[in-house]
Amino acid sequence: MDQHLPVEALSGFLDVDKTAQYRAVPPLRSLPVLRGSSAKLLRRIHDPAVELVIWQRRLPRDLKHWLGSLPSGRLPDGRVLVGRDSLLPAVLSIFAASSTPAHPMRRTLAEDVAAMAGLFADVMATDLVDLRLEAIQSDACWKFHRDCVVARLLTTYRGPGTEWIQPAQSERALLRQRTFDGRVERFPTHAVGLFKGSCTEPARGIVHRSPPIAGSGAARLLLCLNMPSETSPEVWVG
Repeated sequence: MDQHLPVEALSGFLDVDKTAQYRAVPPLRSLPVLRGSSAKLLRRIHDPAVELVIWQRRLPRDLKHWLGSLPSGRLPDGRVLVGRDSLLPAVLSIFAASSTPAHPMRRTLAEDVAAMAGLFADVMATDLVDLRLEAIQSDACWKFHRDCVVARLLTTYRGPGTEWIQPAQSERALLRQRTFDGRVERFPTHAVGLFKGSCTEPARGIVHRSPPIAGSGAARLLLCLNMPSETSPEVWVG
């Protein structure tokens, strides 16, 4: 895949609804959370009033079936700081290091991960992406929290999606944690969430957590994309 494809091309990649990429972005409104079926909506993260954008997309049935059949110990797991020209090779290197079995769907998944990273790089105007694929079987990051980032992209390829709180309830969720009895939202599996973190402004940023799954037998595969930071690894060179 050409890592310099425009956002309009990437938005249709692996999207069952091929017409979604041509739909107009909704008129500007002062809403903190925006949802839609077009990847173009992700650019609205730069609007001052917007805290979270959710791109509601679907993956091919064959890919979902293959992912669900993988033993949890063979899910890809790794982190790289990678340039736009090396996204797909870097993702494939994570798959190889994780002993993810050879299969046509392995390439399909790798291309989708690389496409998400290219889209994030376009939206955030960055030449380097801190890319992390994480296989999760525990209650990792179960506490409600804000990320100290400018913006972060999350999508869950397998298992339950990331849980988040509407901005009006954020402080209460941070205070109550496990005893929070308000509404808890969840990214649909395969949906893409791009949200602001607390680095944009104090007490701003979407409050979220990983869904508690310990003891359930479930395994998640999470993609997390960030801008480069002092905690990023060295640049991947192949």
